[in-house]
This record gives sequence, structure tokens and C-alpha cells, in this order.
Amino acid sequence: MDARVESLGDDWKPFGRPPFNDPAMRRLTRVGVVDIGSNSVRLVIFDGAARSPAYFFNEKILASLGAGLTETGRLNPTGRRRAVRAIRRFQLLADSLGVSPLTVIATAAVREADDGPEFREEVREATGLTLYVIPGAEEARLAAQGVLLGWPDASGMVCDIGGSSMELAELISGRVGGRATSLLGPLRLVEIASARARENYIRDTIAEAAAEVGANQDRLYLVGGSWRAIARLDMERRGYPLHVLHEYRMTHGSIHNTVKWIADHPLCELRSRTGISETRMSLVPLAGEVLRGLVRELRPREIAISSYGLREGLLYERMPDELRRRDPLIEACRFAEAKDARMPGFGRALHKFVSPLFRTVPSNRTRIIKAACLLHDVNWRAHPDYRHEACFDYISRASLGGLTHKARIFLGLALLHRYRNSRANTRFTPLVELLDATEIHQAEVLGKAMRFGSMLAAGDADAMGELRLRPKKKVLELHLPKRSADLFGEVAEARFHALTDALGVRPSVIAPGQG
Repeated sequence: MDARVESLGDDWKPFGRPPFNDPAMRRLTRVGVVDIGSNSVRLVIFDGAARSPAYFFNEKILASLGAGLTETGRLNPTGRRRAVRAIRRFQLLADSLGVSPLTVIATAAVREADDGPEFREEVREATGLTLYVIPGAEEARLAAQGVLLGWPDASGMVCDIGGSSMELAELISGRVGGRATSLLGPLRLVEIASARARENYIRDTIAEAAAEVGANQDRLYLVGGSWRAIARLDMERRGYPLHVLHEYRMTHGSIHNTVKWIADHPLCELRSRTGISETRMSLVPLAGEVLRGLVRELRPREIAISSYGLREGLLYERMPDELRRRDPLIEACRFAEAKDARMPGFGRALHKFVSPLFRTVPSNRTRIIKAACLLHDVNWRAHPDYRHEACFDYISRASLGGLTHKARIFLGLALLHRYRNSRANTRFTPLVELLDATEIHQAEVLGKAMRFGSMLAAGDADAMGELRLRPKKKVLELHLPKRSADLFGEVAEARFHALTDALGVRPSVIAPGQG
């Protein structure tokens, strides 16, 4: 099924202007989205690479608009006042940043509340902004498209949980299939006092939604603040060293153990250890009950956290097909190189130079090697003594799609070795230990190859020469063009030898007149 099937129609254009104006579609026009959920009200301003947008501004308040909705049928009055004040502030911030008009969307609480239309009018009168209320099935579709922003060919089930609802959507090879919405959110469950009654309600609701969608067991993608909070707690319980939530993986067993671990510890203690807000933490135990029921029903082979959801899905909705087909990681790296490198464009030549060393690596590693070459110089402004650390920190914390945790560490380690031969006495050992010995060695070779190639020609692609690896002879040949012979000085020679030592081969320099 096409990802745009059953959209809200051609007249629904909340951005009010094309967000992708650049003819080459490399850059995203700055776009601001206000997302009014049952629990939080958030402003996100996107900027940067069109296929892999960065978060230029991100602010939220936990207004709990949906608190008490089941009992009263109306929005929480205090939350409603706080939400309007927040939206007014967001509008002023957007005006000051030249982002206008804002796109304002609302989901389950406003959708279900008797006074939802009245709230929409209040927002319009207070700010002049139009509030678009997203139907449940549309919310599921947009959340799934947000997942596609980071995983272009994703297959499996997307589960987006908010305060008052939970949506399911099926992904089949990068396209959105069946969708379902349910009133299964922590703010709803808090009204069910009996643990047994909650368990039965959760089980029956998930089974009904899964039957409507058609369960795809490839992978379960989890979208939403409550899922991210549980993932952060899972990291804490396990002592996991990389605190990047996007692409974090959990298993059936780890979810069961973490939900039990949460129940065995005071929430105030868990808050102090993880930095999760009090309002969010109060909903985590109920969200944990839902997640445990979800994995029991769906039985996915893999479980992954997605930091991309509804808001990112709105951007994906407006992307031309050509842009959707691009690799989000490579597009982000190209953008970073163009913006921050000393010699924009040299990354492509560097990739060509080092590629002979990696002819037998799988395609998923080839794209990481290409990404490293594009990023090899973007941290040059850091102090020379700390560039290796700046590179690793940049990659281990950057908002990048299309990058698993192990690939992220591989990329960071390669860029560390771009600026430093040894990784001894660095603070990254716990992270590097997420890789196996072969991956660590490949990252070191890549880093030392970039270190040699980038300084050999100093940005002159035509002067780089060519590397030829002879595995049977255990020789690495450097073929230099005539005009480059004098570039191979003492420093270049030392870095070439560092590369051959890492490869376990002998160096051979072939200059004009030698062969």
C-alpha cells in the first residue's frame, strides 16, 4: 500500500509552503512543528540535511491534557491553560527565528475530548494558528513514516504510544500497510485500579488492534516518550555505555527484566539515576505493563527504539520520492562536510583512495566507510590535542538516522584513528568493547588510511595516487603520480608505515621511473 494512501487530502497542507526548496534537495527549509499530545506539548524546529533533518530547536512541557479524560470527557483544565501559554510562547520563538507559520497538530486527547473543538478555537484566537487534529489511523501512518525517515526499507510493526492512545502500523519493505488505533495509553490505564482488570484490558485491546493490522513479526519499532523512558531504564539496569536511544535494541527477556526491575525500585531513585522527569516517570510502570503485553502478543524477532515518529513523519509526507530513496546517513554526512570541512568535496576522493583496502567488506559496512570519509575533517576546529576525542564524541551523540549502535561506534573509532594512531588511555574503552575484534581492527585500518590519505595530498584529489593491496604477497603498494613524488615526505612515510603495520603487510612505494 502506498505511504500516502488515505491521507487527509490535497487541501491538508499544514506546512503552508514547500519545506524542500533547494533544487538539489540537499538542504531542508527550516520548519517548525508543534505537537499537542495527551501528555506533552512540544515545539520542534527542523533544519539541516533534507533527508536527515537535525533538531535546530526542541522544547516541551508536560501539560497532561489527557489526564482525567476518561472520567470527565474533557481536557484537563490546568493542562489546557498551560498548553495555550506554551503555544503562544512557541509562536513568539518561531517568529524571532524566522520560522513562520508553525504547523500545529493535536492527537488523541484533543481528538476525543468533548471540548476539543473549543480548544482549537481558543488556540486560534490566542495565536492565529490553525490546529490540525490528526485522526487515529492517520496518526499511525505518520508515525510509521517517521520510522521510515531513519529506516528507509523498514519491515515490521510500528507501535506509537502517547498519553491516551496507542497506534499500530505495519511496514512492508518501506511502505505503510494496515493501521489501527486504540485507547491504550497510561493516562487511560490509570483509571483502572485493578491490576487484573488492567492486564485483561491490555491483552484484549492489543489482540484486537493486531488482528486489524496484521502482525508482521520482523521487527517491532517503538515510538513515543514512554517507550524511550523504558529503554533508558533498560540501559541503566544493564550498565549499557552508549546513551543514544535511537536504534537501541531490546529483547523479550530484557523487557521482562526491566519492567520487574522498575517495580522493585522507588521511582524517585530511578529518576535520579536517569534524569527522566517526574511526570514521565509516573507513567512508566503502566507503560511497562503495555509493553510486556505487546511483545507477548506480537512476538517480534527484534525490538528497536525509534526517536523518529509523528513529527518526522510529517516531513517524510512532503518529501519527493527521489529524496525518500536517498540514504539518510550519507545525506547527513554530505551536509556536514559541505558545512564544516576545510575542503568540502574531498571526502569523495578520500573514499576512492581508501576503498582498495575494503573490497571484500559487506555493503552495510561500505556505506559506513563512505560516511567516515565524508566526516573525516568536520571537527578540524577542535584543539589538535583533542580532535580524536571530539570526533568520537560527535559521532556517539549525533542525531543520525540509518546508523546502528555498533556502526556508530565503528564510525567513531575510525574517526578517532583519523587523528590519533593509538586509542590507549582514552575514555572510550567501554564503548569500543561493544565491537568485536574484527570490527575494531577494520575501524583502526580505516582511520589510519584516512589519516595518511588526507595529509598526503592536503585536499588535492589528483595528487593522491593509488593504493593497491596485494594480500597474497602481504604488500600494500602506493602508486604516486609524477608530480606527487615530493609529497611523500617524512611525515607521510611515517603515516604510511602506521597503516601497513595495522594491516600486517609490507609497504611499497612506486614512484615514476620505478615501475
